[in-house]
Amino acid sequence: MASTDRLRRITEAVREAGRIGVAELAELTGASEMTIRRDLETLAAQGVLERYRGGARSLLLRGEEPPFALRAQEGREAKRRIAAEVAGMLSDGESVVLDSGTTCLEVARALEQRRLTVMPLSLHGANALAGAPHLTLLIPGGRPRPGELALTGPLTTASLASLRFDTAVIGCCGLAAADGLTAYDLDDAAVKRAAIDASRRVVAVAEGAKFSRTALAFVAPVSALHAVVTDETAPDDETDALAAAGVTVRKV
Repeated sequence: MASTDRLRRITEAVREAGRIGVAELAELTGASEMTIRRDLETLAAQGVLERYRGGARSLLLRGEEPPFALRAQEGREAKRRIAAEVAGMLSDGESVVLDSGTTCLEVARALEQRRLTVMPLSLHGANALAGAPHLTLLIPGGRPRPGELALTGPLTTASLASLRFDTAVIGCCGLAAADGLTAYDLDDAAVKRAAIDASRRVVAVAEGAKFSRTALAFVAPVSALHAVVTDETAPDDETDALAAAGVTVRKV
């Protein structure tokens, strides 16, 4: 099992059980107890769990978003394929508002050499595009969320309300035909809605695992989306339902 897959499996197991022993995690993952102890130290440093002698207890409540550093390592190849597909959907000269999150960060990296006007909604995205030679970079106001560095609050929504974009690239915590686009954080959901309202076209990006989740904060119904770019692990019943609702679905 790859390191990133093992960390995700450990995180899920600890969160589901509340607390769990090293021996149980070793049996679950097929790794040695020494490897599990190192993994637990890594996850403890990221704020996912708390170590105790012989095991660990979760610091993440049900419905809480895992830390950015952990999510950034998950499914990186799928996120890069999604990002490349999104980049191909944009024409030079377009104005783009780019949401926060790990998949949107990969989109930012894929746009570095493009001739676009881009407003990233996170400091991670802004940093990725800061040295882009041909790109016009717009920075909104707002308050960065710790760790995530997503920009939120009235300054962010006011920045979005004063502009009109050709395309919004929106990330999500959950996506379902019935429940729409959802997010864990209420302030983040408000910023996503403002970005959607300010744009003529809305492209949602979501790796396949997002289709099995519905987070607390409702962002928008699927009728607000023009396209969804996902990977081949996205469930067919959900992508078929999106297509039936008039959303263009691209699996990469």
